Amino acid sequence: MTGSIVNAGAIILGGLMGFFFGKKLKRNHQETLTAACGVGTVFIAVTGALKYLLLDNRFSTFGGALVVACLALGGLAGELLNIEGWFERFGEWLKRRTGNAKDPGFVNGFVTASLTVCIGAMAIMGAIQDGISGDWSILAIKAVLDLIIILVMTSSLGKGCVFSAIPVFLWEGSLTLLASALRPLMSDRVLSSLSLVGSVLIFCVGLNLLRERKIRVANLLPAIVFAVLSAFLPIPGF
Repeated sequence: MTGSIVNAGAIILGGLMGFFFGKKLKRNHQETLTAACGVGTVFIAVTGALKYLLLDNRFSTFGGALVVACLALGGLAGELLNIEGWFERFGEWLKRRTGNAKDPGFVNGFVTASLTVCIGAMAIMGAIQDGISGDWSILAIKAVLDLIIILVMTSSLGKGCVFSAIPVFLWEGSLTLLASALRPLMSDRVLSSLSLVGSVLIFCVGLNLLRERKIRVANLLPAIVFAVLSAFLPIPGF
């Protein structure tokens, strides 16, 4: 689980740097950083999604339909399970246990940062590769990216972002331990579906940073499960 530990450590380091740096910023500076983080997140998500939506410079109708179907089914499942509520309750518990009960932005920072760094194929494939061969190079690259992302997020959204290291470690660590069982499922088609839908979810996180009305992204997380399942259906793929 070396990769998971390194990734979580990088998030903590980036969060601490952002926290101490953010104290020196005025409110308008923090708002600009939040907007910059939102635009950057949207850009990363769009470029990631287009890789799988554009085939031979043409838009993939199947890819577009896959996104709509997975988000619709995943969103319904997520609303029924109220996954967003789980994240918020855990965030509220962390806020009280860490002495940040008076911080109004703690939970929002925690949820937003957690979703940003947990979603994506790098986290899944990196953790599985670490578990099977002990090669944590993918998670090392992700750790560098997450350090920068969390540094900026913490500067603008507050210290709740630092605690996103907890769900990242639990998520990647669990996948590492289950690596031998999951590896046979990670075909190119599964990874393509997973990366496409994951990029769209990251896009939603970016939108939340740019506007007041929030999308309950956590409740859309089951879309990833439907993306994986769709790769095993006898229909045209990527």
